Parts: sequence; C-alpha cells; structure tokens
Amino acid sequence: MFKYISFRSAMAFIFALLIATFIGKKIIQYLQKKQIGETIRDLDLAGQMAKKGTPTMGGVIIIVSILVPVLLFAKLDNVYIILMVVSTLWLGIMGFWDDYIKVFKKDKEGMKGRYKIIGQIGIGFIVAMTLYLSDDVVIRENTTTIRQDTEVVEYVNKSEKSTKTTIPFVKNNNFDYSYIFSWAGENAQVLGWIFFMLMVIIVVTAVSNGANLTDGLDGLSTGVSAIIGITLVILAYLSSHVEFASYLNIMYIPNSEELVIFLCAFVGALIGFLWYNAYPAQVFMGDTGSLMIGGVIAVSAIIIHKELLLPVLCGIFFVESLSVILQTSYFKYTKKKFGEGKRIFLMAPLHHHYQKKNIPESKIVARFWIITILLAMLTIITLKIR
Repeated sequence: MFKYISFRSAMAFIFALLIATFIGKKIIQYLQKKQIGETIRDLDLAGQMAKKGTPTMGGVIIIVSILVPVLLFAKLDNVYIILMVVSTLWLGIMGFWDDYIKVFKKDKEGMKGRYKIIGQIGIGFIVAMTLYLSDDVVIRENTTTIRQDTEVVEYVNKSEKSTKTTIPFVKNNNFDYSYIFSWAGENAQVLGWIFFMLMVIIVVTAVSNGANLTDGLDGLSTGVSAIIGITLVILAYLSSHVEFASYLNIMYIPNSEELVIFLCAFVGALIGFLWYNAYPAQVFMGDTGSLMIGGVIAVSAIIIHKELLLPVLCGIFFVESLSVILQTSYFKYTKKKFGEGKRIFLMAPLHHHYQKKNIPESKIVARFWIITILLAMLTIITLKIR
C-alpha cells in the first residue's frame, strides 16, 4: 500500500489532523501555563480587547503536524520534499523569533521589517537556486497535434529543465520566461533563468507577507489557507499524473507526486489547528504560522509551475496586501501634499475595515472563506477554460 500516492497522502492528512487536534491541546495548555499570550493594541475594534492574553505562537502546532507525517510517509530524498521541509523550517523559525521578541521582550513591533524581508529573500533565493541547479527538477512539455480532426496531446520523450510556467485563460498556456528576452538571441535562456529566480523571490516574499497580513481575525488565515492548500493538492496531483496532465493539456512534472503528500499533511494540520483557532480562538498561530503558511503555498505553486495562478487563487492575500499598500501610500501622499494624512479605508488590512463598519467578526471570516472557495474553483477551471 505504501507504493500508492493516494494511500500515503491520505495517511499524511489523517496523521496531521490527529496530531494538530490532540497534541495541539497539550501545546495550548503549555502556552497558557507559561502565560505566552497575545499582546493586543487598543484599536477600537469590537471584541478586540477580549482577545488579550490568548495563547500565541500556535504555529508550532501546524509545523509539527506537517513535518511528522511527511517524515513518516514521504520520500525524503525527493528534491521537492527537501525544498518544502527547508522552507517550512526556515520561515517557521523566522516567525518564531518574531513572536519571541513580541511576547518575551515586550516589543510590539517584533522583528524589524527589513530583517523579515531579508529572510524571505533568502529562502526564495535557496528555492530558486535549487530549482535551477538540481538535475531532478525537470518537466515534460505538452504538445498538441491534430489527427483526423481530433486534438491529441503528446509529451516530448526526454525530460528537460525549463523556465516555462502556466498562464490562465490561454489555449497554449505554457509561457517561457525566456520569451521576454527573445531579443537577446543565444543569451535569452540565461536571462530567462535569472528572471525566473527573481520571480521566485518575489512570489515567496509576497505570498508570505500576504498570509501574515491576513492573520488578523479568528480562523481567517487558517481557513483561507486550508482552501488554497486543497486546491494545490489537486493541481499537484494532476501535474504529477501523466494521464490526467495529458487530458487537461498541461505540462507533466515527473517526481512531483511526493508534493501531494506534503500538501495533504499541510491541509490536515490547518484543519486540525482550525478546531482551536475558529471563533472564538483558543490560540493564535502568530508569525510562527502565518509566515510559514504563505511560504509553503508559494513554493509549492512554483514547483508545479503554477505561480502565475496565485493572484487568482490567493486573491484574499493579494487584496489584503494591496489594501495596506494603498492605505499607507495614500496617507503619506496626502500628508505631504495637504499637511494632513487621509485614508482610503477605515482601517487596513481590509478585514479591519469591515470590522470598523460593525460587521461581526465571524461573518467577515465566513464571507472571506466563501470568496476563497469561489477563487479556488476559478483557478481549477482555468485549466480547461482557455
């Protein structure tokens, strides 16, 4: 049975769910005993001060619940599993240190923003260089031919390293980053790889920060991320199965089936954590969890060459980040021009804007989940609607 991806993936999901549910309770009790609670700023938001003292750094529960099943059921010599484990630990440790500064050193700002960015760029660079240098990171490109008025999808006989990715709503939807540098002649492929590495760094940093900003209401980031994780499980499985990839006319990525096991553990850990993180939350994930979650989503999407689908799939993360950027930029602009800063939203990130409009927290979270489900469905159907 251990030869089958379906069995190992199911076991990884079940183990992660059970670990998060049962071990999570023990960790929450420990955090309460040590008084490792969230410091809440008075932002004049309904119910906000009631969260003061709620245990934080619960991201440890998610990390442990992911890694244990992966170590048990995944092939640890697989380059994609190695990348996912390294990314999880890297961003998890970085988020843990940020929470440690906030909780134990009583510094509400936590880790300096520039150090966070450096850390995110660092793991993005490691991922990019591994994908560039490893001989195990290859694809088989799909080609389409017409035979007797029937479209037939075939794959090249030899696996190859490539900077191709998938773009939505386009029939022949393989886009090579080297196309941007077609004017460079023989150097186009090299420049394509450089651009690809920059894209990896940008995507990892953006999605990680987006997940971090979304983590502001009970169960919001956890639920949204679980839905995104389920979608990535489907995309990874389709990309790793030559027959399904052929049917959908998408590129086939050899050896990426192990990623399905990791993502199933990821989803199981999030659902188990949601048991305690749903409104009213018994524990917060903190930056320990949110930075790691965004990084896992970004790296897994890059591995299966679906990073350009992330603005759709991670639409909530994108809008939350955009609301902060717009709010900050507009405030600085109006303050410089008129001497008084003005705001676009009542408060940023966007979920706090709706809180200011006196919409109940649980309703905001549920609606953001529904939007994410719709975005997930749209992401999947882009594989056929083009």
